[in-house]
Amino acid sequence: MNKTMNKIEKLIAELCPEGVEFKELGDVVKLEKGKQLNKELLSEAGEYPAYNGGISYSGFTNSYNYNEHTIIISQGGASAGFVNFITKKFYANAHCYVVLPNQKLAENRFVFHFLKLNQEKLTEKQHGAGIPALKTTEILKLKIPIPPLAIQQEIVKILDTFTTLEAELEAELEARKKQYEYYREELLTFGDEIERKKIDEITEVFTGGEAPAKSIKGLIPNDVYKYPIYANGFEVYGYTDNYKISKDAVTISSIGANTGTVYFRKAYFTPIIRLKVLLPKTDNLLAKYLFYYLSSIKINSKKSSVPNMNADDVKKITIPVPPLVEQEHIVAILDKFDALVNDISVGLPAELNARRKQYEYYRNELLTFKPLEKEYAKQ
Repeated sequence: MNKTMNKIEKLIAELCPEGVEFKELGDVVKLEKGKQLNKELLSEAGEYPAYNGGISYSGFTNSYNYNEHTIIISQGGASAGFVNFITKKFYANAHCYVVLPNQKLAENRFVFHFLKLNQEKLTEKQHGAGIPALKTTEILKLKIPIPPLAIQQEIVKILDTFTTLEAELEAELEARKKQYEYYREELLTFGDEIERKKIDEITEVFTGGEAPAKSIKGLIPNDVYKYPIYANGFEVYGYTDNYKISKDAVTISSIGANTGTVYFRKAYFTPIIRLKVLLPKTDNLLAKYLFYYLSSIKINSKKSSVPNMNADDVKKITIPVPPLVEQEHIVAILDKFDALVNDISVGLPAELNARRKQYEYYRNELLTFKPLEKEYAKQ
């Protein structure tokens, strides 16, 4: 890596010692918008992926309108501003921008890495009260450095090394996740010999309340405010000086986009609004087993403009309750798989996280150039 970095430094000193010209991205690329594709033309069996403003494809179709190795940016929806690079022929739908660089000025992958560097800036430029969207001007007005192509190519080599490794790790992690889901389904499939009970028979079900008066909002605990407060989702809302729940429990998000999402909570915490709490009534039910089983099934929410569920919806759920020793066996196996695919402090998630940080560091370093004197004059 150092050898390649030294090569880039020598090239910069040789080819652009006085600095690099910056251009508006609109002078370097052509920005096109995808074309509407009717839903009935999408399937799971088509030949080409179709992208429509999301982070991933929305389905497959039998026609394409762009070739492989193409940059796209989400135009509309919650992910507007997300930058992607498509390596196969694909269909760009109406909520998808397609970026076509003038390769006499800028390498395709150089522009991609530059846009990835500015992805957060683009997502922050979303506008619209209904479905968020991104204006073309927010993309085209970005200022991109244009070093000589020889320098761009060397930068791309380094950054592509990281993205290739990241893609390999992501593929391996995805395979592990499928393996985890397979074993979870196998372990949590029971015959008629296992008794089934309604949730309200074996757990207390209640809704979180208001945040305690003595609490702080934020993510940094201290000696006084050290017990986590949970709201909707996994993130900590804040900390309190006392706690409401003194045992391991399960919570279910009960309003919003995460409705039905299940979480395991270790003892000594306080739930607040938007959470349904399930607290085992007996030592013969492990909270962790309850978490794994509920995570393996679909928990339906009420159909409305804002998804939601109440305590009665939860109480109606029926689950199998095997003997305690079997629950412990299931939890021990699934804990190992869960750590492999979800714990960012160990294994593949940790390695993937480290590679992403490495990529971001080098991307920032390699795409930072001294502007030419005339660039300063414009500022």
